Amino acid sequence: MSTVKTCVNRHRDAIKRLRNLKMRAHLNADAMFATIRKDFARVPDHRASNTKIPLSDALMSGFAMFSLKDQSLLAFDERRCTEPEGLHGVFGVGAIPCDSQMRAILDEVLPGNLRRPFRSIFLQAQRGKALEKMTWLGGHYLLALDGTGIYSSEQVGSDYCLQKKKRNGRVEYHQQMLAGAIVHPGRREVIPLCPEMIRKQDGSTKNDCERNAAKRFFEDLRREHPHLKIIITEDALSANAPHIRELQRHNLRYILSAKPGDHAFLFAHIDEAASRGEVTEFTLPDQEGKKVTHCFRFLNGVPLNQASQGEIKVNVLEYWEVGDNGREQRFSWVTDLELTTGNVYDIMRGGRARWRIENETFNTLKNQGYNLGHNYGLGNKHLSAVFVHLTMLAFLVDQLQQLCCPVFQAARQKCRSKGSLWERIRSFFHNFIASSMEFILRAIASGVKKQPYQVPIE
Repeated sequence: MSTVKTCVNRHRDAIKRLRNLKMRAHLNADAMFATIRKDFARVPDHRASNTKIPLSDALMSGFAMFSLKDQSLLAFDERRCTEPEGLHGVFGVGAIPCDSQMRAILDEVLPGNLRRPFRSIFLQAQRGKALEKMTWLGGHYLLALDGTGIYSSEQVGSDYCLQKKKRNGRVEYHQQMLAGAIVHPGRREVIPLCPEMIRKQDGSTKNDCERNAAKRFFEDLRREHPHLKIIITEDALSANAPHIRELQRHNLRYILSAKPGDHAFLFAHIDEAASRGEVTEFTLPDQEGKKVTHCFRFLNGVPLNQASQGEIKVNVLEYWEVGDNGREQRFSWVTDLELTTGNVYDIMRGGRARWRIENETFNTLKNQGYNLGHNYGLGNKHLSAVFVHLTMLAFLVDQLQQLCCPVFQAARQKCRSKGSLWERIRSFFHNFIASSMEFILRAIASGVKKQPYQVPIE
């Protein structure tokens, strides 16, 4: 009996603590949903004025589909038919389009018109001091940038798909996006920005490329955030003179991976300087007590390559981690941050944080419920790009909740995994009528009691 009492008391205390958890005023799901609805209402409608389904409702329905992690448009359409109350109450959707209506309406929407909610929510997070947790190296934000594939098929393509001819003569149609996310070496959360699609541009017959997409990304980034202190971190393909000039033009600092095999001139210059005793080398024990040794070698003011004739000079950091078994991991970067014995450890951690764009961003989006890469609809114009933007917007809302919403954190802890949390939220829509996401998350965190099965009376 005492054991039962103890369990009951613990549950009661947990409920009390949950009730005392306060939602962030502008950084909870319901507040961010309201911001997104408001910004969607400002998107120009390409249709006649007598349409039955407002464009904002169509966009919000698409956002709700990705926020709930529905497996397909058909799954969402079934939700529309059987349980529309949650879409009305939680997401504020008025007229819910069916799957074919959603495809037809959103195919005409220009992806550039969906940038506003990304900026609005980012500014809310700034005003709420939530992003202070993500600063690094003197108040900078580490912005990891990389491209990833979102669609590939040999059977179905469109005029704006990239095309690649295979050795067997078949043509593969594919699409990619360039994604940027604010990362932090000590945190698993990432804050995604509005993506840039890598696809054939209007009127062009040539394939688009990641370098051109990066130029467009930087233009939009600096137009929307002209004074933000940013350090760009990218893979070794970006450590070239044209890309570095582009970064400099937009006043963006950088930490770029650099491989000795791709920069023979650069690393030969360092070896020569080392033979003259001009390179700084030292080791550090691990600050967290792990059985590894951190080894550094760096030199400032090195010509990037022979072709630039010293026009572009970079600071080079070489780093290798030696385990107690003698096994080594080697990394190297070029940066415009001046290297000293006092800051190379932090710069190294910033450079290695680039992997969070792969692990915490792309892996999460493709394998943890968001279904990035699944074909929800290719469309004739912009449908797939619109769906990608809505997916990233849903991911942004979830990441900010994970970063700073105590009720979301409690529900996440209760479910133990994100996949389980998404399933519980969907099942709540199926079994209950709720007017807010806060109500659903609090119910999940407190533990909704299972209803006993009752034998129907004949």
